[in-house]
This record gives sequence, structure tokens and C-alpha cells, in this order.
Amino acid sequence: MSNGWEPRTRLGRKVADGEITSMRDALQSGLPLKEPEIVDQLLPGLEDEVLDINMVQRMTDSGRRVKFRCVVVVGNRDGYVGYAQGRDDQVGGAIQKAIEVAKMNIIDVPLGSGSWEDRPGGRNSLMRRTTGKAGSVEVELEPAPRGLGLAAAPTVRHVLELAGVEDAWTNSHGNTRTTLNLAKATYNALQNASESRTPQHARKVQQEANE
Repeated sequence: MSNGWEPRTRLGRKVADGEITSMRDALQSGLPLKEPEIVDQLLPGLEDEVLDINMVQRMTDSGRRVKFRCVVVVGNRDGYVGYAQGRDDQVGGAIQKAIEVAKMNIIDVPLGSGSWEDRPGGRNSLMRRTTGKAGSVEVELEPAPRGLGLAAAPTVRHVLELAGVEDAWTNSHGNTRTTLNLAKATYNALQNASESRTPQHARKVQQEANE
């Protein structure tokens, strides 16, 4: 199962040994996710999308240094999504770094029917209203009935689509022209929705692991 991957963490070893076989179990274990290979094993169909590429210049003692900053979102279009930015001297390197970090930032988004009128058991929308902030940007997401689609800015829509959200009302405030903050605020809103259902024992294990 490991395909030549040698895990370096406790969670990685549990995945490689077959003790943990799903992404949900990995996230609910409370153990920190510090290897992108774990996500490769448990979510083999993961997609990635580059939302923004910027050239960042900085003056140093040796002169002007140029780096590229990439904003990336990953997801399986069925409840799992991750977000990150990466920097490197080369565009390809920045994208690769961002993808790896985004995998380690993967979250389990609670999907459900967006309206009481929809058929029970649906997974087309969010289960509750949620908000997220990043810089001056705030994004609000609300459940919506099947067929509405995503009434959202392109950046917000890309993040929601990769998370598997098909229908949602959205609202955003602040400097929404900044792709970085808009994408991060959307991810933070989904993360807030995800954390609201994290089992208490998993939160306790996670806190102990971080101490």
C-alpha cells in the first residue's frame, strides 16, 4: 500500500500498516497530519487547482530577490478540501510546495441536504451556515436547495467545487479582489463548519499531541 513511502510519523505508520484506512478515521484520530503521502494513500483521486500566482520581490544585502507565491486548493469533490500557499524561486517549485502543504491542511467538510424540501440523505450543500475571515475579507456560506448552484465569485466557487459543495448561498465583504484572502476566508469558513462536528476525544488527542 505504501508504494515505497516510508512513514515518519505515528499517523503515517498506522496508515501504512492498514490500521487506518479512511481519511475520516485519520482526521478523527487526533494525530497531527504531517505527511502529504498520507493523503495520497487515503484520497488517491485528489485534484488540485492553482488559484493565483504572484511574483514577490524583496531587497536583500546581495540585491533584489524574486520569488513566486502560489495559492493552491486541493479536493476530491466529495467532502475533502485543503488550501495553502507556497513560495519558491521557480513557479513549479512554488506550486509543488503549496500542493504538499494543502494536502496536510485537508479537512472533512460536513455535506448534507441544503433545504428541508430536498430529499433526505443528500450531499449537495452545507449542513449549516458558516463564516470565515482572512485579512479584511469575510466570507459567509449558507445551505441552499438542490439546483440553485453556486452563487459565488470565481475564487469562492473553485474552493467550494473541490470540496464537493454543489449548491450554496455566499456573501463576501472586504477587499475581495485579493485572491489569497478570498480563498483563505472560504477555506476557513469550511474549516469552521468542519470543526463544529469534530469529536471531543479527537480534539483532546490533538491538543495533547501539540503540547
